[in-house]
Amino acid sequence: MSMTSTFMSRRAILGGALAAAALPLVAQGQDGHSSTTHKVSDVRIRIDFNKLPLTATLFDNPSARDLASMLPLNLKIEDYGRNEKIVYLPRKLTEEGSGAFGNEQAGDLCYFKPWGNLALFYADYRWDGLIRLGRFDNGFGPLLVRGAYPVRIERI
Repeated sequence: MSMTSTFMSRRAILGGALAAAALPLVAQGQDGHSSTTHKVSDVRIRIDFNKLPLTATLFDNPSARDLASMLPLNLKIEDYGRNEKIVYLPRKLTEEGSGAFGNEQAGDLCYFKPWGNLALFYADYRWDGLIRLGRFDNGFGPLLVRGAYPVRIERI
């Protein structure tokens, strides 16, 4: 075996060993500590406005649990931009465990950290300051009705 191939083999082995040692640390840093882990919980909520009910299943994260602890709520839902409705909460939710997530899609129920409101998406979106709380169960058609309405959010 030549000197170059021995050097390359040692380098490959060392690089592989370092990568293998680092992977558990990276996984541990994300496991349960970021909103990128979207394990579904058994908590479902109903959002009623304008006689149009929506249901959503919450994820198992600290922010979603905090929202569930506040229910029931009687608030106001209104249009915001071209892709969402918002509900201003009476207080901010915990941001513990929040982190970046991908795969943003219509039908997501999120919490907007800077303003402390729920964001209910019915079209594509991308924003860094969100925590994904859950997903709507059977579509999001009621969100397409424009306007501002009283809204009741409760656990089911």
